[in-house]
Amino acid sequence: MSPNPIVQYTASSSHTIYRYDVFVSFRGEDTRYNFTGFLLEALCRKGIDAFKDDENLKKGEFIAPELLHAIQSSRLFIVVFSKNYASSTWCLRELAEIRNCIQTSPRRVIPVFYDVDPSVVRKQSECYENAFAEHEKRFREDKAKMKEAERWREALKEVADISGWDIRNKPQYVEIEEIVQNVRNILGPKICSLPKDELVGIERGLEKLANLVCFESVNNVRVVGISGMPGIGKSILTRALYERIYHQYEFHCFIDDVSKIYRDSSLLGLQKQLISQSLNEKNLAISNSIEGTCLMWSRLHNVRALVVLDNVDEFVQLKMFTGNRNTLLRECLAGGSIIIVVSRDEHILKRYGVDYIYQVQPLNRENAMQLFCRNAFKVNHILSAYEMLAWDILSLANGHPLAIEVIGSSLFNRDVSQWESALARLKEKNSNDIMDVFRVSFDQLDEDHKEIFLDIACVLCDYDEKYVKEVLNFRGFHADYSLQVLLEKSLISKMGTCIYMHSLLKDLGRYIVKEESPKEPLKRSRLWDYKDFCKAMLNNQTTEILEVIAVNSGGWIPGWKSETVRINGLSKIEKLKFLRLENVKCSGSLSHLSNELGYLTWNKYPFDCLPQSFEPEKLVKLKLRESSIQRLWSGTKGLPNLKHLDLSYSNKLVEMPDVAEAPNLEGILLEDCIQLRKLSPSIGLLSKLTILNLKGCKNLVGLPNSILGLNSLEYLSVYGCSKLFNNVLLDEASNTEHLKNLCSLKGPIQSHSTFPLRKEARRESVSCLLPSSPTLPCLRELDLRWCNLVKIPDVIGKLCCLEKLNLEGNNFITLPNLKDLYRLYYLNLQHCTLLKYLPDLPSQTNLPPKVYSHEEQYREAIFVYSRKNNIYVAGLKMVDGPEIEMLDWDRCTSMAISWMLQILQSWYNSDCLTSLPFLKSLGSSTHGYEIPKWFNNEFVSMDDSIIIDASPFVHDNNWVGVVCCAILSQTRYLGKYKLGNMCLFYYSRQQFCHEQRIFRDKLNTRDLSLTRDLVRIFDVQFPKFKVKKYGYRWVSVQDLHDPWLKFGSSIPSEDTKLLL
Repeated sequence: MSPNPIVQYTASSSHTIYRYDVFVSFRGEDTRYNFTGFLLEALCRKGIDAFKDDENLKKGEFIAPELLHAIQSSRLFIVVFSKNYASSTWCLRELAEIRNCIQTSPRRVIPVFYDVDPSVVRKQSECYENAFAEHEKRFREDKAKMKEAERWREALKEVADISGWDIRNKPQYVEIEEIVQNVRNILGPKICSLPKDELVGIERGLEKLANLVCFESVNNVRVVGISGMPGIGKSILTRALYERIYHQYEFHCFIDDVSKIYRDSSLLGLQKQLISQSLNEKNLAISNSIEGTCLMWSRLHNVRALVVLDNVDEFVQLKMFTGNRNTLLRECLAGGSIIIVVSRDEHILKRYGVDYIYQVQPLNRENAMQLFCRNAFKVNHILSAYEMLAWDILSLANGHPLAIEVIGSSLFNRDVSQWESALARLKEKNSNDIMDVFRVSFDQLDEDHKEIFLDIACVLCDYDEKYVKEVLNFRGFHADYSLQVLLEKSLISKMGTCIYMHSLLKDLGRYIVKEESPKEPLKRSRLWDYKDFCKAMLNNQTTEILEVIAVNSGGWIPGWKSETVRINGLSKIEKLKFLRLENVKCSGSLSHLSNELGYLTWNKYPFDCLPQSFEPEKLVKLKLRESSIQRLWSGTKGLPNLKHLDLSYSNKLVEMPDVAEAPNLEGILLEDCIQLRKLSPSIGLLSKLTILNLKGCKNLVGLPNSILGLNSLEYLSVYGCSKLFNNVLLDEASNTEHLKNLCSLKGPIQSHSTFPLRKEARRESVSCLLPSSPTLPCLRELDLRWCNLVKIPDVIGKLCCLEKLNLEGNNFITLPNLKDLYRLYYLNLQHCTLLKYLPDLPSQTNLPPKVYSHEEQYREAIFVYSRKNNIYVAGLKMVDGPEIEMLDWDRCTSMAISWMLQILQSWYNSDCLTSLPFLKSLGSSTHGYEIPKWFNNEFVSMDDSIIIDASPFVHDNNWVGVVCCAILSQTRYLGKYKLGNMCLFYYSRQQFCHEQRIFRDKLNTRDLSLTRDLVRIFDVQFPKFKVKKYGYRWVSVQDLHDPWLKFGSSIPSEDTKLLL
């Protein structure tokens, strides 16, 4: 096989569309029933369309118009010279027309000398001389015919002079095979027979697919699957590829619509198609599938073939051979063969054992517009008056070729007002032609899979996979298996961890649900449309049909004004299992909620408590952010299934609910609940609690002792809880011993005592939260920012699982020993202005298999803005720290760089190199005036930019990244920072090459934009800074194995030495 089978296709109007591949000129009585007959048959077998003349055409004085047209409509000519060829005026007239064609267009002719010496033809001697003597004798009184005979002589000489085949005294079948192969090489791939409109944007996908399909494999048969959602262009792409490479194969066939053939004529019909197309045998008679199996094996065995099976929708359709072996077609064909199976169901492809599955992607923005214009305007460009409308329409099609063609064609020759009307209609209901295509795929699903499809289309699209599975499992479905089925059928897709559905498929699902009750939304199974929700609430009727409500009024859109909804009707929806209301202005009253509820999310819940009649035993997730709630309910309620409780930003909340009956609770989020003063002691019973977020609870003055028994806790934040540590929280005489006893307990704390509130001078403030005995054994992230702490207890240095420690904005003077925190990779000491001494950083770093992020534990939607304060940068942050003269800043800088390299070393040696967030988030900030000597490239910045010369490392695979160091000066936005802030940050090889787009063409330098990096490192928004000077160093594999080998000009002191 050619290593590059793709021949460039140009969809140009200058191309001539030829009716025939080959025209064969021959003397019938000499070769029709022997050599020429065999040659035509061989050409046909190879799929080469050769004109086969009718003897009746060669009658009369002049060449028949049909024969003349056949010559002019052929791409290639074969002239079979025999002894009597020149005696036929028909043959000579054909030859003269062939000569005219090759002179006026780039076509070729192959001369074959059957039983005559080539020199006889060239010199027109012997039998050819005698033939011309006869012609001239008849024409001597007709000057026009004498001139014609002269043209015949010229044509004979010109064609005979071309190098060809002299087959005299040679085996004809061998010569025929060589001639046919030569013809195939000359013809190459055919110009694509597909309409040009269908080829928009196809080249990129075609190139990728060709690289997969035509992977050089002489000894193996390659099987490739092509999949994608309905109407995405799978068949068009496959047909285009087939027409470009089929000529390279001994046998080839493209079976259109396998599913239809199988339904109409079962396995036998598919066998007939495969054999008849591959071998060009028409009217093939096969009586049964066993006979077909034997015939296929005998004819195709050890044959190098290209086989395409298009539109396979059942696995049984791929069982071309009888018996239970699914791989017989692969085993039958010779090495170098290719089998392409096209199906929208990936599971079929996987069962068949394809080597690779190619997913056909939607059109990009540019190609989508081009295809739309070809259908809507019959040109390749947009008319200015329609441009904005066109983009709006294309946003609905979302790159789907079929949708673009259908919509575009429907708008052809319409004015702007009609386009506006069509756009409004499309937003409500898509074209029936498009929906019909998708409906076929939906109708083939099992009932459970249909329900899951509708759930995703109506409420779960664009949500995190983990969350989607939790909801579906609660709804009684088998989420893992069912989602895989929908993925394999290309009805949903995944973008990272997000479950995604094409907008057209989403429209189909919502259309199907609306069909349940077109005019009465309350009688549907799901509600998502704001207007339908308002209408349903107005009815205020009891229903047992509605199970899912997920409504967003769009209130987050600037300028949006939504009406207020009376939600009394919610009390009468008896079987409601899922309720999500966002940005919905509510009024009225709520006397009851369905006891079937498992997921309750209500942004800005307007009431001060939940209905007392509500029994939340099935509740899994309760999320009432920015609510008016003061307390959830009176007393204790059973919450056996509750896993997540989020009341964040509820600024009227004064009482945390009793969670004694919530044994499975894993996360409590009470961020910015500014009226909350204490937590329920029952929190100590939560043996599965992993997240406790109290950030911004500025009036919180007490924590229950029982919190020390949370042995599963991984994230704890009391950021901004400044009143919490303004008190001596335990009475020394009575409570110290009790606290020690609590710390020794291995199970959950049963105590219901609370830290007292006696005001005294601040002493061992955080020790009350973290006593001297080790506790919280699973804690991975501790956030103590701006808590007004004057001392950090030694026990922090014993939290063996700690990965992130944030002490920003506190008033302690010293830190405990941190060198044993082997998992620590983030330490924030910004704004700790009283700190006088920095202890040794961890002596070694062992990164976890997956970097912890508490936000991801209960993430629902993927595309959610992440709050700046939760963005962590691996490394040390000390900007606006202690006075320079009070601390050895050179030592701090050395440790910061050393720790960075140490983290890099652990990262480089880990198995999770690409999954860690350090690719974009590894840096440090400290004080300093000079670039350390370890940076072997130092420059003065002329324009606040950093320029890195990559030319020495363009082809060096030994480097893993680059570390940069910048000295920044004071500006208006960084005015609170002291002169001489030093910023250290790292770009991995992957980030530098891809994000910075280095090494493309001849680009050897890069001007780095540091705004984004400084936002991470300094925790300031839109910083304005001046880069005084900078340095950088390329980090090699050797640096990571022995990073101190070249650090500075001499071996570091014991105080600064990095212990590996």
